[in-house]
Amino acid sequence: MAPLVGIKSGGFMGPSGGDHVEYPGKLTWSVLISCVLGAMGGLIFGYDIGISASYATRRFGRRVSMLVGGLIFMAGAILNAFAVNILMLIFGRILLGFGVGFATQSVPIYVSEMAPYKHRGALNNVFQLSITIGILVANVVNYFTAKIEGGWGWRVSLGGAAIPAIFISAVAWILPNTPNSMIEKGELQQAREMLCRIRGVSDREIEAEYIDLVAASEASKRVQHPWRNLRLSEYRPQLVMSILIPALQQLTGINVVMFYAPVLFQSLGFGNNASLFSAVITGLVNMLATFVAVFGTDKWGRRKLFIEGGIQMLIFQVAVAVLIALKFGVSGNVTELPEWYSIIVVMCICIYVSAFAWSWGPLGWLVPSEIFPLEIRSAAQSITVSVNMFFTFGVAEVFLSMLCGLKYGLFIFFSVFVAIMTVFIYVFLPETKGIPIEEMRVVWKRHWYWKRFMPDYDDQQVNGNSV
Repeated sequence: MAPLVGIKSGGFMGPSGGDHVEYPGKLTWSVLISCVLGAMGGLIFGYDIGISASYATRRFGRRVSMLVGGLIFMAGAILNAFAVNILMLIFGRILLGFGVGFATQSVPIYVSEMAPYKHRGALNNVFQLSITIGILVANVVNYFTAKIEGGWGWRVSLGGAAIPAIFISAVAWILPNTPNSMIEKGELQQAREMLCRIRGVSDREIEAEYIDLVAASEASKRVQHPWRNLRLSEYRPQLVMSILIPALQQLTGINVVMFYAPVLFQSLGFGNNASLFSAVITGLVNMLATFVAVFGTDKWGRRKLFIEGGIQMLIFQVAVAVLIALKFGVSGNVTELPEWYSIIVVMCICIYVSAFAWSWGPLGWLVPSEIFPLEIRSAAQSITVSVNMFFTFGVAEVFLSMLCGLKYGLFIFFSVFVAIMTVFIYVFLPETKGIPIEEMRVVWKRHWYWKRFMPDYDDQQVNGNSV
């Protein structure tokens, strides 16, 4: 591995005397617009809730992957809207899956590479904000299309997915490539100019960051088999996080609430319209609470939000389980809930949703996208996406059966995982706030457990206590 610029013997020293290099750079309008528009690729994920080709992201760049994802998703939405049989619906859903795969593979990496490291958390969390907007819009569309006479409202719901797909395709067409992608394709001068542009500083001031990016790219090119390299011990921390964080994100049980909210509320005794409207309320809470992560991640750090959100989710999942148990017991016989009781149940669910929205929701995408070194970044991100989709699929498949079998115990089931994942974050995840993406090795070399897997380079020794 080529040494990182600015690393002195004994530690990572920056101009301010910190333990890592501090690249100069401002939050320019160029990078703000690029990151926000790029992150809105989450709209198609939120509207539809795949596995993509990590090779495409690495070979052709993040922007092209977003464009391809948007076009494929649009084709799937159109096919579903005009479906005349089950086969067309299935094929359309397959296309939607591929489209989502490409977008979720490329968007978080694109934003992490474009954003200044001091604002990386806020800008990357716009991706999750876009997901929540997509979910909210889908809930509102479902609420109104359910009232359409003639039974064709479902075509509007499914076809509506083409709107965010058109948007992200158009945006991806005009967005610039990241300096990292340009360097990987040998466009060195263009990458240098782009770095000056998005950082809003002079050519001399981006020298250190530019040389680090080139060094990382050269190291990446020497890695012929990134998938095989993921098994090396020096990538063990990133591999573990790329698997466990997306898996645990789905095991919070959030999709049980967000995607099956109408079914869930109807099971609790809400009427048809009331259950759909309650789903709209939880979607709105989900979107608004995400702003806490957008504005707080770079201020308070990833670990604090992860841990606080986990504790809050645990408390209110148990509260919902108790409320359901008190009303329905183990029989599960559904009776109409009193209005005051219904309000309490919805409030507890909304508080649980808000905790997810500013913790495991956005951070489940942010942290994996910012911890991978360039040589394994695309491969590792594809693992994150695949694991997320696999567990999303698994939870969706077993939810109704588990609801019938476990009843209120379903919330206890997921609360156990919330407790486990909160302890896991506290013990094993180092803080990544304020660390340049190409210098992320420093957090693993300082961590009490992960440092045993990190190779010792004479020019990359890191002092200090555990993170």
